[in-house]
Amino acid sequence: MSNNNSIMKRVAGMVCSGLLIGITTCIGTAATAQSKTPLPNDPWAPTAINNMPPVASLTNGVWLKGDLHLHSRHSKESSNNPESKIINFCKTVGVDYICITDHDNHVDGDVPNHTWADPEFKSDSVLLLYGAEWTTTRGHGNVFSAHPYDHQRLYFVRDQRDVVIQSVVKELGIHLSANHPMGPKDHFGFSYDMVSSMEVWNSAVWKKNENALLIWDDMLSSGRKITGRGGSDAHHGVPDSPDKATPNSKQATANYVGTPTTWVFATARTREAVVDALTNGRVSVSANPFAPRVEFYADLDQDGKMDMMMGDNTKPTGKPAKFRVQLTGKTVADSTYTVSVVKNGNPFGTFKTTGKNPVIEFTDTPATVGRTYYRVVVEGPSTPYPQVPVSQTLSGNMVGLSNPICFNFDPNF
Repeated sequence: MSNNNSIMKRVAGMVCSGLLIGITTCIGTAATAQSKTPLPNDPWAPTAINNMPPVASLTNGVWLKGDLHLHSRHSKESSNNPESKIINFCKTVGVDYICITDHDNHVDGDVPNHTWADPEFKSDSVLLLYGAEWTTTRGHGNVFSAHPYDHQRLYFVRDQRDVVIQSVVKELGIHLSANHPMGPKDHFGFSYDMVSSMEVWNSAVWKKNENALLIWDDMLSSGRKITGRGGSDAHHGVPDSPDKATPNSKQATANYVGTPTTWVFATARTREAVVDALTNGRVSVSANPFAPRVEFYADLDQDGKMDMMMGDNTKPTGKPAKFRVQLTGKTVADSTYTVSVVKNGNPFGTFKTTGKNPVIEFTDTPATVGRTYYRVVVEGPSTPYPQVPVSQTLSGNMVGLSNPICFNFDPNF
């Protein structure tokens, strides 16, 4: 019996050894078969970017200010906010364009026969974009278009896979933007490959937007050249008489048209040019229509002439470039502004500036290999907005922010 046990143990040992050798061999073979780099024919294999379009003119254009997230009476939770009131208010504060983005689920997707068909949807001076808030179980997004489009098509696919939604967005030729991506509710739960921009500043309450910048930097760092924009998300207007007041009426003095304001450098004063500028990223955001506009430029050869601005993308030269940040418009007299520069998602430098036309400059060398981007945030004294007085307290010391200046971003990413 003992001999049999001994034989069995030796057999078991040989079997186990064989299994171990086999497993080791399999692991070794599998490990050596792993790709260390993308295959040359992979569409994502690194290649030199030679198809970059030239930078557009820095002088052939006009700065237009607007609001890209507004609700009228066609959103059920809105109060005292007909379209005529919104448009007339825009005229009083000098807003150039708006997009009234009523919730599409409140009208079962039939936006054209509600918001756009409203007799008040007209203006002789304010550019009115066509759009709506795409309201889904996975979050909210805004649509921006220079022309009417079949919004029902987008509404029908709101719960479909991202690839299906993306195909419909392309079919409709619309600009889809992610709304309030960090919530605290109704965050954007879709792929950011579907969108051309994202709402990095929602409403006058700046504090709740800080985490949206983390997502934006993640997207930019990974090669997605997504425009950052603002939107007041205002729902409530000032009642015409005390008897029309609601518990939400007080919001009109804290968050209304232009809190924040999105500036676009458009080639013309047209709806098409506004959407194009938004898509291309020639955009900055300020706390309100009267706060100074943030402008961000780069001089690639340091000849004293700016060669590109925020939203632009080019190949790096391998030499140092000089960057300029300037505040244009109504600054607060005898005040100091703090400009924080972010490079590739990380703090790069902090600069102080004063004066009637505050300007700071810095020099850096964008890498010739891989992507590089720079963006800025400006803090300082709040600019009065008498028409929406409480908004100053909610925005705190946030003055404005820029879109990035980019280097080596693949336009076909």
